Amino acid sequence: MGALKPWHIIVLVVVLVLLFGAKRLPDAARSLGRSLRIIKAETKGLIDDDNDLAEKADAQSGRQPLTREPEDRKPATPPTTDPVQRARDN
Repeated sequence: MGALKPWHIIVLVVVLVLLFGAKRLPDAARSLGRSLRIIKAETKGLIDDDNDLAEKADAQSGRQPLTREPEDRKPATPPTTDPVQRARDN
């Protein structure tokens, strides 16, 4: 039922020739070809732009911020519960 038969194509071509005329069909086909070429080029440009942005994001995410520990900061030691040891530390 959904198959396209050769006579369907012939009827379609005849209808197109009657609607647009034999002179305008090549111009319409040429315009359609140009439009498809433009769409293809723009799509490729968008994909290239996305790839460039992804590469820049990867390059930036690879960097790590510089952090400095204060030099006067002592490492934390757990408090002792022994009163003699606490007296020696102070």
